[in-house]
Amino acid sequence: MEIRIGIANTGRELNFETNDSADAVREAVATALESGAAQVTFADTKGNSYIVPTAGLAYVELGTEDVRRVGFVA
Repeated sequence: MEIRIGIANTGRELNFETNDSADAVREAVATALESGAAQVTFADTKGNSYIVPTAGLAYVELGTEDVRRVGFVA
């Protein structure tokens, strides 16, 4: 699933693929915001970790969990 995170006062966005479900990512962001945590952590498919300060979150866009098809459509 693709995640795009907008960070306040930054012209670029953080964009990466993750193996986590949309519900798991949504839960992690909601829990961090509700509890007043200073940051939220994400992991991508390559094993990289991203630590994003919750105060700087402008938006979190969750892509679809559909698997891309490869090949020809008959």
